[in-house]
Formats: sequence, structure tokens, C-alpha cells
Amino acid sequence: MRLVYLMSVWLHILAAAIWVGGMVFLSLVLVPVVRRAEYRGMAASLIRRTGLRFRWVGWACLGVLLATGMFNLAYRGMTRADVWSGRLWHGSYWSILGVKLLLVGLILFLSGLHDFVIGPRASVLWQSTPLEPKAWRARRQAGWIGRINLILGLGAMACGVMLARGVP
Repeated sequence: MRLVYLMSVWLHILAAAIWVGGMVFLSLVLVPVVRRAEYRGMAASLIRRTGLRFRWVGWACLGVLLATGMFNLAYRGMTRADVWSGRLWHGSYWSILGVKLLLVGLILFLSGLHDFVIGPRASVLWQSTPLEPKAWRARRQAGWIGRINLILGLGAMACGVMLARGVP
């Protein structure tokens, strides 16, 4: 059983790295490149296609993170009753776990909002009426939600490190 647990932890870390790494790539590499004047004609299409491809990868990673996270908690003795009983807030380990689970909930909510509501709307507006203020606002909203989600993801990773290695 220990080998299964170690594989689960490995998959959990791999999924987190792919998800966070993909968001870092989008924000630090792709977006700055398409802002250059020579790529403006294809920027909307490139962002849309890349976003659609990463959406599939990102949601697969989030699914793996949820499944392995639940397995890892069960392996360590956590039950559903512990979540609802308030045990999460007793002691530093459980408090950090509670914060991590809260961050994960926010990440899932914002990812759904970004990927299925605001992002598609921004993409359609950018391609159809790129100079309209409405298109600009939708693009900014999508960008900010993506950045906030990245920060929340980094926070969840920090919580994971503290759970594994102890509170500083």
C-alpha cells in the first residue's frame, strides 16, 4: 500500500507542476510574445487555441489533483467526518490543510468561471470587435482571473510543502 501512496504523491506533484507551469508559461511567455506588434494579427487566434488546449490539460490536472489529494488524505487517516467536524481547524497541520482545501475550492470556482464563461466571451469579443471597450474589459477580466488563480495555486503548493515538511 505504501508504494501506491508514493505513486499518488508523485502524481499529485506532477499534476501541480504541469498546471502551475502551464499558467506560468501562458503569463510569462505566450502573452508577452503576442503583444508584440508583428503578432497582433494572429494574437486572438493564438491565445484562443492555446487556451482551449490548455483548458483540457488544466482540467485533467485538476482532476488528478483532486483524486490523488483525496487518496493521500485517506491514507493519512483523514475522513469526511473530519472535514465537517471542525477538526481541520485544530492544530497547525489541520489548519494548513483547511487553508489548502479552501484555496482548492477557490481555484476550482475561478477556473470554471474563467474557462467556461469569461474566457470564451473574451475570445469571441476579441476576434469579432477587438477595439470595443467591451472586448478590452472581458480580456482584462480573463487575464486577472488567470493571474489570481496562479497566485492561489502557488499558495496551495506552499501549503502542500508546509504539510509535508512542517510549518516554518
